[in-house]
Amino acid sequence: MSVSVHDNTAWAAATPVLSVLMPFLRDDPSVLLRMLDREAHAVAERAELIILDDGTADPALTARLTALIDALSLPARLITLNANEGRSKGRNRLAEAARGRFLLFLDSDMRPDHPRFLSDWVDLAMKDEPAVAFGGFSLLQAPGDARFAVHRQMAARSDCIPADQRALQPEKYVFTSNLLVRRDVFDTESFDAGFSGWGWEDVEWAMRVSRRFTVTHIDNPATHMGLDTVEALAAKYEQSAPNFARVAARHPDFVAAYPSYRVAKKLKAVPGLRLIRPLFKQAARVGLLPPAVRGLSLRLYRAALYAEAI
Repeated sequence: MSVSVHDNTAWAAATPVLSVLMPFLRDDPSVLLRMLDREAHAVAERAELIILDDGTADPALTARLTALIDALSLPARLITLNANEGRSKGRNRLAEAARGRFLLFLDSDMRPDHPRFLSDWVDLAMKDEPAVAFGGFSLLQAPGDARFAVHRQMAARSDCIPADQRALQPEKYVFTSNLLVRRDVFDTESFDAGFSGWGWEDVEWAMRVSRRFTVTHIDNPATHMGLDTVEALAAKYEQSAPNFARVAARHPDFVAAYPSYRVAKKLKAVPGLRLIRPLFKQAARVGLLPPAVRGLSLRLYRAALYAEAI
């Protein structure tokens, strides 16, 4: 594994409270970096940016990002890997590079929903010192293309919910898209590198953490710009099935309360499920159906995958 590191001029002298940790793979995080840098004056030297290219292998993109980082006012470091090491390992690597007492995991396809996004995180960290806090996400700035209608409907229904509702099941609604973690907490519980592919490594981490620390939910949202087509979502669900089984085996008490698990358990008893499962995916592809119906079909496809995994 080859690793290269590039720092801007503001990096060396900074003593940040908060480290913003941003992994990406084949994405361009430039827009998000510029948006965060607009708050450089407000946060003074209390925040730094650490960006991890997890094996994109695009020299042109690396050159553009290097130039952008040099132009930022916020202290910034770009770590470039020549090969992908995965979501959990990459985030653990970012945490090792961080100098702040607080870590803000932020996906590269997020967009802050208001101009005090970073300042509010810094203020919360300094004032309340939460062990873990999730800020939530929205679809305010997300693309409205028809090809993303199913994902938009599903996310609006199950993910983009206010803090008071998320707090009812605090470990369930923890995603690394907009997540603040105190360093001593992360030093105690890091991400499990045994997870591969897409899905569940952040929720499993939150399950472990919630047994020892308080998981707080606040409303400091950012927009999730990375909506997927039905095909892309289905592929992610296929990747996530072994991860779900790993979580279910480790944390049966938490998972028993999740609708996806309860439906999977019921589907497991259905004769010929392997033959029926593709029909759920096929129905989700039918553009003439309402997005809500297609979303239900896709959730059933996911539950059928999970039924075979558990």
